[in-house]
Amino acid sequence: MAGADAGSWPTPPASDAPRPQVSGPLSGGTADHTKFEELAGPFADGSEVTQACLGCHTETGEHFMQNIHWTWSYTDPNTGQQLGKKYLINNFCTNARGNEGMCAQCHAGYGWKDESFDFTDESKIDCLVCHETTGTYYKTPNSKGSPACSVMFEGKPPIDLAAAAQSVDLPQRANCGACHFMGGGGDNVKHGDLSSALKEPPRSLDVHMGVDGLNFACTACHVTNKHIWAGSRYNVVAKDTEGTGLPGQRTDVATCESCHGLAPHPVSSLAGFKLNDHVQSIACQTCHIPAFARGGVATIVDWDWRTAGRTRDGEGFHEEGYIQGNGEHRYTYKSIKGDFTYDENIVPEYAWFDGQMVYTTIDTEFDPQADIIEINGFSGSREDGESRIWPFKRMHTWQPFDKGHGTLVYTHLWGEDEAAYWGNYDMAAAIEKGMADFGLDYSGDYGFIETLSWWPITHMVAPKEQALGCGDCHTPGNSRLASVEGIYLPGRDRNPWLDGIGTILVFGTLAGILIHALVRIFSKPKEAQH
Repeated sequence: MAGADAGSWPTPPASDAPRPQVSGPLSGGTADHTKFEELAGPFADGSEVTQACLGCHTETGEHFMQNIHWTWSYTDPNTGQQLGKKYLINNFCTNARGNEGMCAQCHAGYGWKDESFDFTDESKIDCLVCHETTGTYYKTPNSKGSPACSVMFEGKPPIDLAAAAQSVDLPQRANCGACHFMGGGGDNVKHGDLSSALKEPPRSLDVHMGVDGLNFACTACHVTNKHIWAGSRYNVVAKDTEGTGLPGQRTDVATCESCHGLAPHPVSSLAGFKLNDHVQSIACQTCHIPAFARGGVATIVDWDWRTAGRTRDGEGFHEEGYIQGNGEHRYTYKSIKGDFTYDENIVPEYAWFDGQMVYTTIDTEFDPQADIIEINGFSGSREDGESRIWPFKRMHTWQPFDKGHGTLVYTHLWGEDEAAYWGNYDMAAAIEKGMADFGLDYSGDYGFIETLSWWPITHMVAPKEQALGCGDCHTPGNSRLASVEGIYLPGRDRNPWLDGIGTILVFGTLAGILIHALVRIFSKPKEAQH
């Protein structure tokens, strides 16, 4: 079986006649693409469609090539680290580098299968993956894998490229979701708050995307400017202090504040005033996303590569051991990946977050005897003035590493050669080739180490009536913020001195009011008393 869920392609429209999604500043259109002779076809392949698109959208290719959907590369301006899918190791399918033949089917381009891919060739841009709306468009891996994997993609119907080209429109949730819902190799596997349930969700699942509510497309918040999208997992704005800006919505970020401002709660009562006061320390998502992996689609919370490679009669196999909320069965074991643990309706982990993710890359050395390694951790504290308390998904994995050098490894998973793990299940050979292909030093001695990754939760915003209440955090037992240290949280925490002083002040105030009232009553002349 292949690394990705074959069922993710194609992604059909939500319904036969869906209500138009709201795309924010991009809403509306000025052209009916069915009338363009250039799009009538026939087209031999997707690149020919792209060339027809660029005939009118003459500057789009140059713009598009600057975005991370094309480059899969990002240099952190704060740390100087080389990040992006093209380079990073993760604790899902481990790494895309060297496995582009499979992983890059979610690249916004055509044909990236190895280091020879030409990132300057505009004709390789895939316009349809983001803009077609027929629901018949799909992508397959850029190279064949082992026979056991490649059979998964055989027999698919041909794509009517002309019909797809003539259907182009602003990106819809299904377009974005074809890759972002399926990250990590399956539906909602990676993020936890991005799943197929958001293709046509009710308002109760997400107030912004709900078809019976605002019906936002992804671009309503992730606003684009010359095909550069606002919002990034690599550079998170954890505490937006600018608000909406003028004349209204800002286009450089995808934060709650950019639409709702810095005081989002109506100040019609003391409660509204106190809620706005919380904005300084609490991310909006903390209260307004009480749980993730909702809507009937589970997410993986534990992945064990140590058990991968088991076969039956020399062949790989899989087992279904989890039935999620929507009734679908999920694999809990695959020979190519090991064991999985699923969960849904998950209460997030909470911690101070300043927006800076901290990555363990292929170059990072660590103690081989370490108990656990954070693949992507984060920084933040109460004292830095830049942090707020955020919700996270915690992902735990056992994955291969170089015991001799104390580094993570590139694992060669996809391919037709004998070293490809998804075919012969030889982890030693897969690591050796994965490292050698990129000139990386490898000791030849591998083991498995526990890893963690943290994913900020920011989708699946519940209606305000389902937001957390005061008692969810300000309580001595089962407080949502029980793990958050460095603060005194009334109701959660107890300090005899503070409690005593507070009690004295309260009763002292009441006593002062009572004494003052009595003095006024008994000091008035009898004729003035009522």
